[in-house]
Parts: sequence; structure tokens; C-alpha cells
Amino acid sequence: MTNRYEVVDNVENLEKALKRLREAQRVYATYTQEQVDKIFFEAAMAANKMRIPLAKMAVEETGMGVVEDKVIKNHYASEYIYNAYKNTKTCGVIEEDHAFGIKKIAEPLGVVAAVIPTTNPTSTAIFKTLIALKTRNAIIISPHPRAKNSTIEAARIVLEAAVKAGAPEGIIDWIDVPSLELTNMVMREADVILATGGPGLVKAAYSSGKPAIGVGAGNTPAIIDDSADILLAVNSIILSKTFDNGMICASEQSVIVLDGVYKEVKKEFAKRGCYS
Repeated sequence: MTNRYEVVDNVENLEKALKRLREAQRVYATYTQEQVDKIFFEAAMAANKMRIPLAKMAVEETGMGVVEDKVIKNHYASEYIYNAYKNTKTCGVIEEDHAFGIKKIAEPLGVVAAVIPTTNPTSTAIFKTLIALKTRNAIIISPHPRAKNSTIEAARIVLEAAVKAGAPEGIIDWIDVPSLELTNMVMREADVILATGGPGLVKAAYSSGKPAIGVGAGNTPAIIDDSADILLAVNSIILSKTFDNGMICASEQSVIVLDGVYKEVKKEFAKRGCYS
């Protein structure tokens, strides 16, 4: 088990946590690509190994989603993300143009503030902690109050595996008792914000004065025209929209159908139990 000195439930303890994160990140910034890649691998595999218990915990705590689908999301956020970025250089010189005499050098940003939604409490935490580790950044997580236990458990699994693989103690931390005050403080104090949540949260992240990447709820229309494979289109939309009970913000919210195929499309949806 890693050592956390106190529960982060007030401003004073959060200040101490942020100080520990900055100290850990300063050490981590000196690591080589080989060291980082080992940590990235071990942390990703540890999260993937726990994908089923974490999925069960998320559904039980939030009362939302489908366990089997959350297992897939946890698997994607860990093993798939590892495979996608395992060969990406994130330390030192990452590109060199001899003709123009230009070198691109990768440097970490510092402390990342990660706001995690109640809809995807474990997979989002896994994904954000892993990309922070891969880029030699520290990360502090602000979980959703209705999903804090599962989010914190996901972060703890990644942290413990990372430290065991050689990462500095305290490179990942979290708010134990989330509140608007502490979340806003985290966003103000961090070097960059990864905000996933509702429009109010995303707006707050963009208004914090710090660089922010915000992802809010989508309003995704699907358009079916005369050239579409109707059977495939209808099935794909139904599968996407019902996956994890529609928790994913990129799920289709509406279907726009051209007149030429409207009746056929509507009939196909109705045949599969959908209603317009």
C-alpha cells in the first residue's frame, strides 16, 4: 500500500496534497523513457486485471449502466490505451529536423486536475491516470460525489502498481470528500485540466484561467440517407445507444432520415422494439 498522509476533505489537506504532487512530479520529470514505459505498462495491466470488480463497483455505487459494458470500457481504458501509446515517445527529443535544425523536446506540464463523471467513474479515472503517467505528469482526481468510492479505487489500483514499478510516491492523488469548493481549487491550482462532465463543469474548467480540455455531454445526430445500408445503420445505432444504457456521451441522441428511406428505416427500428 502507498502512504497517503491524511484524508483530503478540506482546503488545508488539499494544499498539502498538491505540494506532495508537485514534489513527486519534479522527481518523475527526470525519468527516462524506459522507466516511464515500464510504469505505464504495469499500471495499465493492474487496472485491466481489476476491470470486472471495478465495473461491478461502479454500477453498484451509482445505480447506472451495465456491468458487462463497463467491463469493456475498463478494458479499453487500460489495455487498449496501453497498446495505442506504448511506442509513443514522451521523454527527451521526440522529433528532429536536420534540414531546418529543429528539435522537438517533450516536457511534462506538471500537475493535471482530472474531474471524473458519475457516468464513467472507473474507466475515465483509469484513462486519465495512465496518460498522466505516460507523459511524466502528476495527477489529482476530483471524483463525482455519487461515484467517489469506485473512482478512488480505480485511481488507487493505478497508483499502487505505478509506485511498485518505480514511480514516485504520491504521483497520483485524489479528493476523498469531493465538493464544489475543492474541485474549483484543484482546477485553479493545477497546470492543466481534464474535465469530463456536464456543461456547468466544462464551463467552470474553461473559466478557471488554466489550460483546459473539456468533454461534456454530446448531442449526436445520426443521418441515414438513400445510400445507407439500412439494416447495418439501424443495428449500429441501436447497439451504440443501448451500450451501457446510453451512458457514453457520444451515443446517438437523434436520427435524421431522408424521405426516400424514411418508412423503411422506421419499420426496421420498430421491428427491433424501438419507438419514435
